[in-house]
Amino acid sequence: MRDMVEIGMGRTARRTYELDDVDIVPSRRTRSSKQVSLAWQLDAYRFDIPLVAHPTDALVSPEFAIELGRLGGLGVINGEGLWARHADVTARIEQLVEVAEHKGAEAAVELLQELHAAPMQPDLLAAAVAQVRAAGVTVAVRVSPQNARNLTPSLVQAGVDLLVVHGTIISAEHVGGASPVAVDESSVEPLNLKTFIAELDVPVVAGGVSDHRTALHLMRTGAAGVIVGYGSMPGSTTTGEVLGIGVPMATAIADAAAARRDYLDETGGRYVHVIADGDIVSSGQLAKTIACGADAAMLGVPLALAHQAPGRGWYWPSAAAHPSVPRGAMLQFAEPEERPTLEKVLYGPSSDPWGSVNLVGGLRRSMAKAGYCDLKEFQRVGLSVRA
Repeated sequence: MRDMVEIGMGRTARRTYELDDVDIVPSRRTRSSKQVSLAWQLDAYRFDIPLVAHPTDALVSPEFAIELGRLGGLGVINGEGLWARHADVTARIEQLVEVAEHKGAEAAVELLQELHAAPMQPDLLAAAVAQVRAAGVTVAVRVSPQNARNLTPSLVQAGVDLLVVHGTIISAEHVGGASPVAVDESSVEPLNLKTFIAELDVPVVAGGVSDHRTALHLMRTGAAGVIVGYGSMPGSTTTGEVLGIGVPMATAIADAAAARRDYLDETGGRYVHVIADGDIVSSGQLAKTIACGADAAMLGVPLALAHQAPGRGWYWPSAAAHPSVPRGAMLQFAEPEERPTLEKVLYGPSSDPWGSVNLVGGLRRSMAKAGYCDLKEFQRVGLSVRA
């Protein structure tokens, strides 16, 4: 039963929980962390660890996607970002960082908007896809619901393996105006995901969502995975301040997991993966994400610490570049000379007592301490709510 509270006469609201509001309850047994498997499979693609990189230019370059793929995860290139608009992305990011350091975050966001106003160049994006594909790792690219119909054909031709239709808030049918990359704006129609996915030969991951009903609707479109949340990170994502919209991640993940069970029963066995995107900055929060019901986590800030991340220790979400309503700031999370390798961020060793390094090791040990050997089992671990 939902916990409803009265916030005023005739107005009620549901009580919800963030990841920091819940804790994992160990079972009566423990096991060796060497017995724990973190592998999962999304459609035909298998991954050694349940980590997906948030599709922002601060994080995912072709080189970063290759390295993360080599280490067992999945990097998602922003198909509408700098890699699709500029040939000299490294120089552009250096310019962004310099502006942020000397003129402040607001000036940097203004420059980010300016850089994203440059026209799309399909050849540049195709080259990025080809570079990742040539390395032998899974290629994933993010497009917005507004631009999915226009950008997808060239991405499929370039050899993308997974398409991520990703927005701050997404629904099964996007009703909106013309796409900013459309040739004939009068011809743009709302994106019906069910029709769109049925016509594709590549699996689609869609999101973000924040409730059971929307998650179930997206699953019914044929999506291989559903993203829960909108990448909310402390200080960097400002959707709450700009739109007044918040996603309590523990509750949202649990709701989406319930939708997954309902859809599994409804279809007689079709399993849709739930990917959590938001408020995950430590290995403990990563563990609680899986415990609440997610199959994998989409990370931003934790991976931005890595030496291979193009942002040089700075991070901004993809929503920060919106031309009129930016919902993110440029923030520095590490000094360039102090950044560890991506392998160390994921696998350690670590001297950090707060769980920001050795994310995989922390998750593996949490599962072992609670007595579980794989991700699907760990989704059934006991949870408690802090008073």
